[in-house]
Amino acid sequence: MSSWTALIVYALGIVGLFFLDRDGSVRTSKALWLPVIWLWIVGSRPVSIWLGITHFGPPYKELVDGSPFDRLIFLILMALGMLVLIHRSRRTSVLPRASWPILVYFFYCLFSILWSDFPDIAFKRWTKALGDLVMVLIVVTDADPLAALRRLFSRTGFILMPASLLVIKYFGDLGRAYDPFIGTQMNIGVAADKNMLGVTTFVLSLGALWRILTLLRDGDQLNRGRHLLAQGTLLAFGLTLLMIAHSATSVVCFALGAGLMLATGLSKSKSRPAFVHALVLGILLAGGLTISLGSEASVVHALGRQTNLTGRSAIWEAVIPMTPNPVLGAGFESFWLGSRLEAMWNAFPVFRPNEAHNGYIEVYLNLGWMGVALIALVLVNGYRRATAVFRRDSAFGALMVAYVVAAAFYSITEAGFRMLDPIWIFFLLATAASTDFASNLYDEQPETIGLRANRGAVFSAIDRSFPDIPREEN
Repeated sequence: MSSWTALIVYALGIVGLFFLDRDGSVRTSKALWLPVIWLWIVGSRPVSIWLGITHFGPPYKELVDGSPFDRLIFLILMALGMLVLIHRSRRTSVLPRASWPILVYFFYCLFSILWSDFPDIAFKRWTKALGDLVMVLIVVTDADPLAALRRLFSRTGFILMPASLLVIKYFGDLGRAYDPFIGTQMNIGVAADKNMLGVTTFVLSLGALWRILTLLRDGDQLNRGRHLLAQGTLLAFGLTLLMIAHSATSVVCFALGAGLMLATGLSKSKSRPAFVHALVLGILLAGGLTISLGSEASVVHALGRQTNLTGRSAIWEAVIPMTPNPVLGAGFESFWLGSRLEAMWNAFPVFRPNEAHNGYIEVYLNLGWMGVALIALVLVNGYRRATAVFRRDSAFGALMVAYVVAAAFYSITEAGFRMLDPIWIFFLLATAASTDFASNLYDEQPETIGLRANRGAVFSAIDRSFPDIPREEN
């Protein structure tokens, strides 16, 4: 099949997926397209690259300045998102009471700009990071948050994953690149690199798996067959991309999240958070024993990686002593600038790192031990709320737990707690969606708990829980 024939076939296939997954029984706000477009950009490449708008200048200047065109795109999306949240102010105001650790973390990031060597750059990056939170709030404040979440997965996945496989197989100059370490060819799809392809694929694949499990459980779901076909196809795309991306971290995190979701789907474990705690504790103990017994080398080799984690350990050893202030860090997103970046690029001239490839070390470099403590607080709060939702709906709660746990593990070898990273966005989404506000959207009757397309039940739950919040027509 020629490349242009494949393009037409894939385009028709994507249209077919949207057609199969349509659901006229629920309505979501048109504003949901804002986080969808945000994720399209985050999970692929900057718009300027797709349009061929080249940023001329040395790599350092490109890293510092970025693209004015892309900055404008993000600013427009964020401004529109803020208008949406202002319109939903009563619903939005409920969330901070439950998700206060996230707000404390973001305010500390803003405050840390005061001691940054590059306050103007740090502030620009903070505003962009705030956009991640704005998009998350648009999803969870929708009149039907669960329907919005389902459509977020579908609208994002139906575009990014088939398009990635298309460019890898038929447009190699777009879908493939070369590994800077060993010079071998790697598959990147529509993403900027294979790690971004891997993380985008695994977070969306977990969403597809969640949809499949809930559809299998709910025998009364309207048009269940075509929804299963659409989500099964999406999951098949995801598994294929995970295999050809060769991103070991994403493969492990998907297996971890999928294992949690499947294990907690067993009838004996439903609505029992203690079972979830035992599973997560078992995973932590297994990882700890692997390291303490010196078996991590065998695990790393089994995943096709070097024992130095493809150069990551050397980066960690180099950057930790360079932290200007162990307690407060260098300031939000300010470590990889100036003389520190120049020193790291001189030490690693081939790779030229601009992150620590470890989420906890990355937070330490920029925000110090205070930032690490706040990230730990956000993780604990997110996990606690996700397991609380598990009591009401084991499938939805298991997905939220999977994202929180996967984010914690992903950040061991990648800088996962960073702006415009899919795992960070879905971690924020899991934490925000696992609030009492989201939990109260379920009807109290057991037979209506879950993902039934019952708009009336959802609105009645909103009316009972928050009688002062007017309904919005979407």
